[in-house]
Amino acid sequence: MLVFSCPLHSKSVAVHNPAGACLERAGTKSTRSLMARSYLGWGEALGDGRLGAIAVLTRGADPALGHVGFLVGETADTLFLLGGNQGDAVSVAPFARSRLVGLRWPAAQAAQPAAAGGAEPAFSRALAHVLEMEGGYSEDPYDPGGPTNFGITLAEYASWRGTRLDAGSQEALKQELKRIAPETVREIYLQRYWIAAQCRELPAGLALMHFDASVNQGVGTAARMLQEAVGAGIDGEIGPETRAAVMGHPVAQTLSRYAEIRRRRYRALAQFPRFGRGWLGRVDRTLARAQDISGQNPSSSPVASEGEIEMSNDQAASPAKWWGGSMTVWGAIVTALSTVLPAVGPAIGIDITGELVREVGSQLVAAVQAAGGLLGTIMTIYGRVRATQPLERRFVSLKL
Repeated sequence: MLVFSCPLHSKSVAVHNPAGACLERAGTKSTRSLMARSYLGWGEALGDGRLGAIAVLTRGADPALGHVGFLVGETADTLFLLGGNQGDAVSVAPFARSRLVGLRWPAAQAAQPAAAGGAEPAFSRALAHVLEMEGGYSEDPYDPGGPTNFGITLAEYASWRGTRLDAGSQEALKQELKRIAPETVREIYLQRYWIAAQCRELPAGLALMHFDASVNQGVGTAARMLQEAVGAGIDGEIGPETRAAVMGHPVAQTLSRYAEIRRRRYRALAQFPRFGRGWLGRVDRTLARAQDISGQNPSSSPVASEGEIEMSNDQAASPAKWWGGSMTVWGAIVTALSTVLPAVGPAIGIDITGELVREVGSQLVAAVQAAGGLLGTIMTIYGRVRATQPLERRFVSLKL
């Protein structure tokens, strides 16, 4: 018996082996045996590799001995397993495929192979989200993607069809893009994004975030953002190291980091002033849905409003802002100075005398007061509509 701190979870569990610790902590019953080969009778057999599958290996010539770990990658000759007691540590280590005795999967989930492609509920849900974010046909001259329908650019559609995009074919392809069939849209997203970005290898909530980023920011860029979020080597290729890093971090933490990296990259783009609000809003809505899928979205953290979308990094890190930066407060001050001060001024030693009125002209004074009141009112209303943070007090010294 040992106490094993499972690398896939944050809590230590007392069980009979490291693999069992992870399974029990995840709510799946293990064999509760010290014998690695006991997992040959656990769950159901898999015919091919799948991320997270239990791999049972031989150990030496003794048929009673073995090794067990979680599959995180494979080549023609090698399996990469995340496990304990590998070099006296929890690690990802390579093993010869010739040692493999069996691959197992929880019985309740064995009927849902990852290779199901378009039949995957996770893909259907992610596609519905992306199509909602992308909308229908668009031909914004400021959009570097050019004509787009359901998020599919004209260049991408031409490439999918194997047709050269040039001045002679552009108009005909544009008309086809406007009438693109739903089946074609689904197939393009499945092959060029969901499978290409290896979304099916990720937990469902993270798969949604990664799929959306791949569509809107590019498959290679999304891979690098995911690697940065989990602390893996950044090379734009999702391999065993990246998968192991994903499995070694809480999904909620990865989602938050991934979302912030996306925001940072958007802000660095030249088109951010024009499209920034939409881009940041998309990240916020994607994050909220990914958290819902992962069961990590607290009821006190709803999807951000449009006002919250425009927060800078510094604002996002602080729960309050100084009142001196509030347009609402300054609008109220201008209104008071313009309309209230002339009435209450004498009581506090500030007197707009009759002589001053005669010199300036009563009509001009009234006009200035009215203009100031109007400006202050507009500032107050506008500031209130745009307000996204509570105010905090700061001590300010004024010398008169």
